[in-house]
Amino acid sequence: MAAVPVVQATERQATDHATVVARARDAAARDAWAEAYVLLTEADRHPSGALSPGDLDLLADAAWWTGHVDESVAARLRAHAAYGAAGDHRGAGAVAWWLHFEYRCLGRPAAAAGWLHRSRHHLEHVPDCPEQCFLAWTDVDEAIEHGDPAAALAAARRMTHIAVASGDPGLVALSSQTEAAVLLAEGRRAEGMALLDDAMVSVLAGELSGMYTGILFCLALSQCMEAADLARAVEWTDAAMTWCEAPWSQHVRPPEATSAAGVAGVAGVEHAPGSFTDNPFRGLCRIHHVEVLDLLGAWTLAEDEAGRVCGEVMVDSLDVAAEAYYAAGEIRRRQGRLDAAARAYAHAHELGRVPQPGLALLRLAQGKADAAVTGLRLALACDPRHGLLGRARLLAAQTEVTLAVGDVAGADAAVVELEGLAGTGGVPLLTAMADTARGALALARHEPALVPLRRALAGWLELRVPYEAAQVRMLLAAANRAAGDEEAARLELVAARAAFERLGALPDARRAAALLTERRRHALPGGLTAREAEVLRLVAEGGTNREIAQALVISEHTVARHLNNIFAKLDVTTRTAASTYAHTHHLVPAPL
Repeated sequence: MAAVPVVQATERQATDHATVVARARDAAARDAWAEAYVLLTEADRHPSGALSPGDLDLLADAAWWTGHVDESVAARLRAHAAYGAAGDHRGAGAVAWWLHFEYRCLGRPAAAAGWLHRSRHHLEHVPDCPEQCFLAWTDVDEAIEHGDPAAALAAARRMTHIAVASGDPGLVALSSQTEAAVLLAEGRRAEGMALLDDAMVSVLAGELSGMYTGILFCLALSQCMEAADLARAVEWTDAAMTWCEAPWSQHVRPPEATSAAGVAGVAGVEHAPGSFTDNPFRGLCRIHHVEVLDLLGAWTLAEDEAGRVCGEVMVDSLDVAAEAYYAAGEIRRRQGRLDAAARAYAHAHELGRVPQPGLALLRLAQGKADAAVTGLRLALACDPRHGLLGRARLLAAQTEVTLAVGDVAGADAAVVELEGLAGTGGVPLLTAMADTARGALALARHEPALVPLRRALAGWLELRVPYEAAQVRMLLAAANRAAGDEEAARLELVAARAAFERLGALPDARRAAALLTERRRHALPGGLTAREAEVLRLVAEGGTNREIAQALVISEHTVARHLNNIFAKLDVTTRTAASTYAHTHHLVPAPL
């Protein structure tokens, strides 16, 4: 008689277990990963039976989403063993590939390579399955790494063929993005961006699962920044942050051991770890948000966002925390907080990020020009994996540093290479950088600089990048003064100072203010410009309009226009009265 209640209890436990698993699957389908993690962990400990291979795989996904990296790997290992025991090569091959992916992110290349080999071994038994896409994706990465663009493109198109045949929208979008990456790496910008736009349509329309959405946002944003496509970066970063900040059903904080902030704290993290939700892509997307905010001049918000990145990314994404520290260093350097900038650059370096060109520009600001020159030279020579924008930033900084130390030939080499990068695809951001560098070099050579600098200013204003625009205004002020237009120089300095003050770039604002004060102190009488004073001096020395035009290499019509302005400003009507004014105000050198 005692057996009846035992049977009933066992049946009830089995029913409860099945209910919990069903709820967990439903939560995962809704991307409610924290909820799925709690339910699957409970089901996995249930006495009535172990989880199926598929549910173990789901537990691994839920653990990864909620920041429990070690638990994710452990669950996936169990899932692989269970699929293998059941003779399911497709399931085992897929799990093996994700183990390869996780071990690679964790910095364990030997384990990653072993699991990739095992994935290939399993999936060779099912050559037409959709999971072959992941192997083709890996083939693309390996071909790019080995410098074989033809093999990379062939693998990308094989991935596309498999994805289309599978009918899986996530795989189709991922294959389009992968082929876009190969084309962009080959310099085929128009084709690459067209494919990337196509992939992002599915993302922005909300057609994909959370995993594909997160992966594609991160990859696309990285490619936009590397390709210096600011317009797409702004648009897609806004969309990514909206997706990342969407409310989730649960909040689960991972153990400190799996938080990047917990690990990086050894290196002196200045921000406390943020609360974790079930979206590990948040930190990965936020660093791109930081980069965009920095360019657009929202420095206070960008620095705050950089601090949040360090508290959000997991231990397998410490490179993202390094980028956040570097971005914070850039903001602090331009604000004149040099010691704080140095600390941020040091933290970035400790986490594996070469802190250039920011560190070189910091050393230049500290008066350590030799260190600045050496740092940039080594960065340009020793690490070729900068991406288009990264290389351009190094070259722009090299132009600035070499001009500061009087190395005009070194600056010329940097400008030529930078113009070559800008000419590869008509990218507005790179074009503005190249025009700025060309104008600065022309100034140093005492050559006409107004044309490239005006192009540069127009480019930065169109891109809505205020700091660089203000820096160009400073160069334009010098160019206008060299051309004899003191009024235009003053207007540029006033605009630059206002922009620097709005941004909080105090050293630059003080420099602009000092130049304005100097110009007021040496201002010409009567509101005359430098060119008008020169015309007036020649008039006082007895020059005719033709002689003045020949001396100044301008037309007689221009001389007449200058004279009309001079007469109006000095309230005189004759050349004799104007000449008297010039002698009275010492605009004519005294005779020897």
